[in-house]
Amino acid sequence: MTEVGAECERVARQALGLTDLRPGQLAAMTALARGRDALVVMPTGGGKSAIYQVPALLLPGPTVVVSPLIALQRDQVEALRERDEEAVSLDAGTPAGERRTTFESLRAGETEFLFCAPEQLAKPDVVRDLAAAGPSLLVVDEAHLISSWGHDFRPDYLRLGAVAEALGRPPIAALTATAAPPVRAEITERLGLRDPMEIVQGFDRPNISLSVRRMLDDPAPDIVATVREETGPGIVYTAVRKQTHRLSDLLTDAGVRAAPYHAGLRRAERDDVHGRFMAGDLDVVVATSAFGMGIDKPDVRFVLHAEVPGSPDAYYQEIGRAGRDGDPARAVLFYRPEDLGLQRYFTASVPDLETLTEVAQAVAEAGAGTDRKTLSTRTGLSPRRLTLLLDLLERTGAVRLSARRIEPAPDAPAPGTAADRARRLAERRRDVERTRLEMMRHYAETDDCRRRFLLGYFGEQLTDPCGNCDTCLAGTPERRQEETGPFPPHARVQHRTWGPGEVIQRGEDRLTVLFDTAGYRELQLDAVLEQHLLTETSPS
Repeated sequence: MTEVGAECERVARQALGLTDLRPGQLAAMTALARGRDALVVMPTGGGKSAIYQVPALLLPGPTVVVSPLIALQRDQVEALRERDEEAVSLDAGTPAGERRTTFESLRAGETEFLFCAPEQLAKPDVVRDLAAAGPSLLVVDEAHLISSWGHDFRPDYLRLGAVAEALGRPPIAALTATAAPPVRAEITERLGLRDPMEIVQGFDRPNISLSVRRMLDDPAPDIVATVREETGPGIVYTAVRKQTHRLSDLLTDAGVRAAPYHAGLRRAERDDVHGRFMAGDLDVVVATSAFGMGIDKPDVRFVLHAEVPGSPDAYYQEIGRAGRDGDPARAVLFYRPEDLGLQRYFTASVPDLETLTEVAQAVAEAGAGTDRKTLSTRTGLSPRRLTLLLDLLERTGAVRLSARRIEPAPDAPAPGTAADRARRLAERRRDVERTRLEMMRHYAETDDCRRRFLLGYFGEQLTDPCGNCDTCLAGTPERRQEETGPFPPHARVQHRTWGPGEVIQRGEDRLTVLFDTAGYRELQLDAVLEQHLLTETSPS
């Protein structure tokens, strides 16, 4: 073991009380302590917090932790303070005097950890004050949100690469519980990670039973009946806010202590529901995807989905909130094919050419540069909308973004040309998102082992059926022989139309391929071989 690794083990033992580190933890800690970036994919409860806390205590200078939820930030601050570590959180409600004291404490070396949402780092004065404190580590929690472009998109995650540069480019720790290969690649690109140590551990959660119930009518009565059969707390996910209230009322009428949760509620209401659920005063939270991120409640016994989610990424993230104590838990998807239309609606939006051209023109006319507030006022666009459009234009080479300024890129294309390229990028992104939804449909309709399907999507191969899903209990999956022949998992391939890609799964009669620009596609193996649709370009 290296000297740095031994020092990480010592700090983990003395400061955090960790005598046995889990697989991957020490490698990630050591990389960060040496100044190397790290991308860590581990289940919640798998020890991701320790991965940044140990090097934070070894490196000189404070640690900035970007976390999407205020409630989660407060939980982490409280946990650190219980171990006599100085930690603070910063949000929109922090008084000006407290902000000044916080930054003074960071500069003086009296506070090690600062937690904040990405929206706080959109403020130039916050970035300036943090840079003056000389942070030694930037932690991006729930890093998969960089790749989430749906209705719950957090655009300020896209700016964190520029924020890191403005902070003096400390080592970056990107942490998430769920990230398929393309999401990991996008995290690396968007954050500007430099030769990151990539640790991917433990996608499989064998204690969670998986099942799908095909529904012809409203699933609400079945959901209520299922909840009443359960013991212990649980979460019911639904795609729209109105349904959270309806299902919560139905459960309450059935004698279940339930409450709705969605982003449209006042912050005090959301905090109240979160606190009651964590304290055991609620049996069920009926929520949109706004609830649960980073919630480390070990005894959640079930997660139900009233509609199909938009991707296996979102589904696995949400069901992973069950059974974190290792005891048996259930994940049930109530599936109606017509519900796929709602998710297609969520991915349908593409920026119009006129608005993209207007933004590109405004940046070009600014010459020496402008700031986001001025540009938002000039274009009449909300900060959220503007951030998304600027990201697209940056990727076309039209604009150059930093934490404080927006300026035309050298040799920028004409605004109309840039807008056309940006729209094509957005269309391609939409099409890829729809292939993820198609993979979710395959999961709901497969008669193969559901766990094998999900793990394959994330790049892990499972030969034997899991024995803990409804298809396994029905006896429909079969043990797969070790596949031989062309196109094994992880092989790089080339398609005549869809271009380069990587084989994600290889079954007896079909391939699932993730194409770089066309997303996930399922191909019949016989057709691939007979028509020479794929060429293997590298060994697996």
